[in-house]
Amino acid sequence: MIKALIIDDEAKARQGLRLVLEKYCPDVEILALCESPKIGLEKINELQPDLIFLDVQMPKMSGFDLLEKIPEINFEVIFVTAYDQYAIKAIKFSALDYLLKPIDVDELITAVQKISKRRKNRIIKYQSLLNNVKTNTKTLTRLAIPSDNEIIMQPVEDIIYCEADSSYTTLHLINDKQITVAKTLKEFENILPQTNFCRIHHSTLVNISHIVKYVKGEGGYVIISNNKHLNVSRRKKECFLKILQQG
Repeated sequence: MIKALIIDDEAKARQGLRLVLEKYCPDVEILALCESPKIGLEKINELQPDLIFLDVQMPKMSGFDLLEKIPEINFEVIFVTAYDQYAIKAIKFSALDYLLKPIDVDELITAVQKISKRRKNRIIKYQSLLNNVKTNTKTLTRLAIPSDNEIIMQPVEDIIYCEADSSYTTLHLINDKQITVAKTLKEFENILPQTNFCRIHHSTLVNISHIVKYVKGEGGYVIISNNKHLNVSRRKKECFLKILQQG
C-alpha cells in the first residue's frame, strides 16, 4: 500500500480526491485529509507518508513553501493545482507529477502508477523545483538544472543559446563552455524568460542579449557574442524580428 496525505484548503477538493482515489486507486491508503499546510506539516512528521497530494495555491503558505520547511523530503509529491502556469512549467521542468483541477481520473491513475515505480533522485528534483519557483519568468536570474546527483545553478545571462539534439539540449555558455541536459528544447523555451530568449529555429533558442547582428536573407542569420552564425528559419523570422525591434 502507498500511504498518502491530501493537503488542500478546499474541502470539496479534499473529499473529491479522496473518493476518486478510493474508487480507482485501491493501492493508495489515505492517512489524513489536511485543510492547511500547517496541519499538513504536522501530519507529515507524525504519519511519515509515502506520498502527498499537495495543492499549489493556499492561503498564508503555498505548497512550495511547505516543501521548503522540510529538511529532507523522503516522500513523493503529486502537485494539484487549478492554475498558476509558471508553477506548472517549473514542475514539468523538474520532471515531477502534477494534476490540474478538476482531476481527470486517467491522469490520476497514471500519476499514481509512476509514483510506484519512481523512488530515485527525489531530493535533487525537489531542490531544483524550489529554486525555479522562487522567481517568476520575468525575474529568473539562475536556472536550477538537475544533473545526476547534483544541481547546476546556471546564471541565465551566461546562456548564449540552447541547441536541440533529439530529446537532449546543449546549453552554449560564455567562455566556450557547454552543458548537455536530458531535456527538450521546448522545456527550456517554457521555463526561460520569454522577454530574453527567442526561438529562431526549430533547433535553436537564442538569448537576445547575446545577439550582435542580424543579417537579412530568406530567413537570415544572427551573429552572436561568441562569433557563431545561427540560422533564422523563414517560419520564425517575423516573430523574431518583432522581438528584436522591441528590445
